[in-house]
Amino acid sequence: MSETFLTRDEVAELTGRKNKRLQAEHLRKLGLPFWINAAGAAVVPRSAIEGTRTPAPATKPKWEPSVLRKLACG
Repeated sequence: MSETFLTRDEVAELTGRKNKRLQAEHLRKLGLPFWINAAGAAVVPRSAIEGTRTPAPATKPKWEPSVLRKLACG
């Protein structure tokens, strides 16, 4: 069992399909994130179904002219 991605059997069980194209189609309908690898198989991150999504990266603060920062600080 992969800790990062679902196995081929798990993807087949999740989608109810063995055909790679139909698996991808069903995953799109479910709204689950996945990638297609070089072999044409759907690769689903385990976090997508376990609810353990990684936190979003911190966003950079929006640019603001230094003149406005000085005015806001008083």
